[in-house]
Amino acid sequence: MADDQWPGPETPGPENAPDPAPDPKKLRALAHPLRWQLIDLLVSEGTATATRCAEVLGESVASCSYHLGILAKYGYIEEAPGRVGREKPWRLASVEQDLGSRGLDAEGELASEAATEAFLDHEFARTKQRLRHGSLEPEQWQPSLRGETTYLTGEEYAAVSRELHDVLNRYRRDILDPSRRPEGSRQVRLFIAASAAPLSPEAPSREAPSPAPRPAPMDD
Repeated sequence: MADDQWPGPETPGPENAPDPAPDPKKLRALAHPLRWQLIDLLVSEGTATATRCAEVLGESVASCSYHLGILAKYGYIEEAPGRVGREKPWRLASVEQDLGSRGLDAEGELASEAATEAFLDHEFARTKQRLRHGSLEPEQWQPSLRGETTYLTGEEYAAVSRELHDVLNRYRRDILDPSRRPEGSRQVRLFIAASAAPLSPEAPSREAPSPAPRPAPMDD
């Protein structure tokens, strides 16, 4: 799977200026589950034609050809060299897709939300599939899944986000270059998520409640 980037906790400086805001139409192109499956397949196989995608994904050649065309139109994939015959072999143009809504207007934010939800649906469907088959794997390849709910300050939340990204960067390799894969390695999906619960006006305060006022004594 490609690297799906969201804005991190860093504060951009002159030497680290943010990239231009993504195009809402380009984001909308990722708001379809089959297109994420096609991206995944191109990560695994390097190149693939519409016919090959249809064989692996159980879809029609026409459907795969159409969705590959949309991905190519918005620059997510490109035609690979070595074409033989009428069918185009496709490959990823980049392993990174920015789904963030930074700098976008309301329409762009909706496009970002749609693309992100499609990505998450695909991510969790694949995770559940691998968990179902996990018992068939040797112990060292068993799926790893854990969640933790805690309370953090804003500074701690930013620090946790940086630490999680550091773990991913530590094991980042050129996934499209087979020569960079260590001997005995397998494709592994590392996915991180951290989200803060929305503030609620009904949330209980940690401060001790003020004592209730005593009624004034009534005159007899």
